Amino acid sequence: MTHSIKILDQNFVLHPLGGVFWIDRSLLLISDVHLGKVNHFRKFGAAVPRKAIHKNFVLLDKIVADFEPFQICFLGDLFHSSLNKEWDLFENWVAKTPAEIILVSGNHDIISPEKYKQLHIEIFPEMVIDDFLLTHHPEQRKGHFTFCGHIHPAVKLRGFGRQRLRLPCFFKSKNQMILPAFGEFTGTHTLQPNKEDEIFAIVEDSVVKV
Repeated sequence: MTHSIKILDQNFVLHPLGGVFWIDRSLLLISDVHLGKVNHFRKFGAAVPRKAIHKNFVLLDKIVADFEPFQICFLGDLFHSSLNKEWDLFENWVAKTPAEIILVSGNHDIISPEKYKQLHIEIFPEMVIDDFLLTHHPEQRKGHFTFCGHIHPAVKLRGFGRQRLRLPCFFKSKNQMILPAFGEFTGTHTLQPNKEDEIFAIVEDSVVKV
């Protein structure tokens, strides 16, 4: 189940896979997919099942099918490191995806821009659309609301007794929303909200405000 939210009179939908769909622009925002990480782990001996390599592409297909966006903007760390076999899978995915694809570069995006150019993917250090700033690292900029990633945010919830639950989340402050990591095997970083923050936790297949 998705969760709808309005920011600066614009309409957005938070998806339980971790993406944000900007309805008015038909723009899908996704952060921190870290493609290639599974192969990177396997290269150094980690016992990660080979079938896990395809999981991110299955999830990407699902969220694109749910929204059918005109554009997809990856907010950094699309690939985890240097080129490996997952680039071929990415090329195939791009070829069958009708949306225009944009990359706002993150600290892990070290693959040559020429490789993206061959796939007709433009790369930007950041993007400003109306009063919205799209970037990888969290940034507070006067007069703008920021969508970003990098942190892989999670929140700790307390249950009955000594129950503790840590869930990935969309972490919204007054002028910024940090998206959860989209990719598998990315890990999370627990953030402590204050009274003004809004937390939208991902609970199984739903986005729930907590």
